Formats: sequence, structure tokens, C-alpha cells
Amino acid sequence: MTGVCVLGSTGSIGRQTLAVVERFPERFRVTALAAGRRVEALAAQVERFRPELVAVAEPAAAEALRARLPKGGFELVTGADGLDAAARHPAEVVVSALVGAAGLRPTLAALGEGRRVALANKEALVVAGALVVREAACAGAELFPVDSEHSAIFQVLAGQRREDVARIVLTASGGPFRTWPAERIARATVEEALRHPNWSMGPKITVDSATLMNKGLELIEARWLFDADPARLAVAVHPESIVHSWVELVDGSVLAQLGLPDMRGPIALALAWPERLPLGLPRLDLPALGALHFEEPDPARFPCLALARAALEAGEAAPAALNAANEVAVAAFLAQEAPFPAIAAVVADVLDAFAARPAPAVSKLGDVLAVDAWARDAARARLAERFGARAPAAHAAAAAPGGGG
Repeated sequence: MTGVCVLGSTGSIGRQTLAVVERFPERFRVTALAAGRRVEALAAQVERFRPELVAVAEPAAAEALRARLPKGGFELVTGADGLDAAARHPAEVVVSALVGAAGLRPTLAALGEGRRVALANKEALVVAGALVVREAACAGAELFPVDSEHSAIFQVLAGQRREDVARIVLTASGGPFRTWPAERIARATVEEALRHPNWSMGPKITVDSATLMNKGLELIEARWLFDADPARLAVAVHPESIVHSWVELVDGSVLAQLGLPDMRGPIALALAWPERLPLGLPRLDLPALGALHFEEPDPARFPCLALARAALEAGEAAPAALNAANEVAVAAFLAQEAPFPAIAAVVADVLDAFAARPAPAVSKLGDVLAVDAWARDAARARLAERFGARAPAAHAAAAAPGGGG
């Protein structure tokens, strides 16, 4: 039986992971859960799956969980150290489903134990791609993609020679504002940004989809997952979200992975690979769809994609600054402290300021955390200067769990 640890268990990916686990009780058992402050949801998960260890963000959440589950039967830990303990707890697969840079440390902890890490936390590779890949190689760990786009690429590349790959194309739905004019996007509300046309995701990722920053972060993730030349990575807008990504080969062939927009497929693949599990999902009926559409992303209306590509090309440290600035700016928008255009504006300001500094080394975790902290401070300062925003704190790379829970 495969032991599974879920980091960010009360978030969207965490809940869907547990749905897959519950469908196959003879194959999987939950050994550890980690979440933030959604105590009621976490308590229900603990009662259902009986993990050996549970991690929560802070002591107050731990007290509330104990009050709901007075009989215990599990070890309860808190804070960033507790999250690391959950990541290291015995399990064959660790699902890293936290949102933001807060997932970096526990991802490294799980990889250091030689585990298979089913990675839904793209920011770990965005912030410290070289460090994460090196840790996986040194420990003999598997880094398995859960994002639907990267899962598609993984499946397409299986059995292919890497030297035969001409280009990797990640698809993007285009988000809720794909057809909106720029002046209307500038007035977008939080409610409108969270109205994704195809996928059910957490608020931060949904806003990233609305700005296309999510696709920019996925370009950086793909660079590290597949050891890909950034010049051979591209994005195409595909509003139906049926073709999850494709690979172009040197002989002109194009290989793609198709499926309905449902994250249980990529999650199950990461848990059971090389096996495929009968999930009972609806079948993809291409004749019923009638047509699939593709278009180039519009850099004028969605500047975050270009900012992410610029950070990718600038070097290892710049993506860490990009991600930190974006997390702070998105948190301010979600708190209605800044307008939608502030996200791209603040990220651009922080990247410009970062480029003017001496290039820092990012060979170890402390280096990455220093860049992350500098960029968060810079983003908050620019939000206050340009928009009068108080900029609520977004989760930092060393923060306690909470992004996905």
C-alpha cells in the first residue's frame, strides 16, 4: 500500500488528492496531512483518513483542532518546522500542494528523504529551480508534475529522445478576461477575476490565471522540470482547456495530451505512475466539442507573461524576485487594497529595481530566502507609494503552512 502525505490538504489540489485516495482505499493510505487555518475542514479530513501526523499553521489552529478531536490519535505539530516534519514523515508520495513560496522548504525536505514528490507547488521551482533539481538528484528522489500542463508534457515526452524536441508549448485558457478590452480589464473586480471559465482553483492561482502570470510561472517550472532551453518554450491560448500542452519534434510531428479539465487525472497519474487508475471521469467526446481554438497571448493586455519570461531569461535569482513581488501584489488585490493593474505594475517595478542591484548568488536556501524577503519588502513599498495600499503580507518562503490550506 502506498503511503501519501498531503501538504495543503484543505486547498483545491489537496481536496482532490484525497478524493482520489478515497476512491482507492486498497492502494493508498494517508500518513500525514498539513494545512493552514481551515480547522473545520481539516478536522473532517483527519477523522476520515486517520493520519499519523497533522501539521497546522499556528498554535491557535492546533488548539482548535484538539478541541474538535479530543481523542487525538495523531501527532500534532505547528509552524514551518511542523510542515517540514510532515514532509519528512514516512510516505512513498508527498503531494506538495501548498500555494506560493511557502511550499519551497517542505518540498526540499521531502526530496531530501528520497521521496516521490507530486509537485503542484510550481513556485518551489520558480523560486529555486536549480536548488530543487539538485536536491532531487542527490537524494535519488522523483519530482513528478501535477500541473495539468506539465503532466501533459511529461506524458508526451515519455519514450521520446530529448534531442528530438524542437519546442514545448504550454496551453493557457486565457482566464476570465481573455476577450475583454484593456480599459475594462483595468476596472476588474476581485469577484470577476475569480470567475475562471474552466478550472476550479484557489483564489491566488485563479488571479494568476487572470493576469497570465500563472502561465509565466509555468514556463519557468517547465524549464527546470524538463531541462528545457527557455528559447524552446512557448505559450498558446486555448480557451477550451482540452489540449493541455503539446510538444513539437524535429521531424515536424506534434504530440499532445488531451482531456477534460479535471485535476484528478494528473493527480492520480502522479500517485500511481506508471499505472493509470480508472477514475470514472466523463469521457472526452471530441465530435461533440466540434472545434478547438488556439490563439497567441496578447502581451499588451496581459503584461505579466512577458515579465515572467524576462525573469526566466535574466537568471536564477530574478524568478524568485518575480514570484515574491507577485504574491504580495496579488494579496493586495484580493484584499481590495490595490486595483487589478497594480499586479503587473508592481512586479515590473520590483524587477527593474532588482536588475539594478548586483546579481546575488542563489546556491543555497538562505540565498533564495534573502531575495524573497527583499522583493516582498520592495513590493509592499511600491504598493504604498503608487496605490496607497497597505499590502497585506503574503506567505513568504519561510512562512508557516497556509497557502494551500
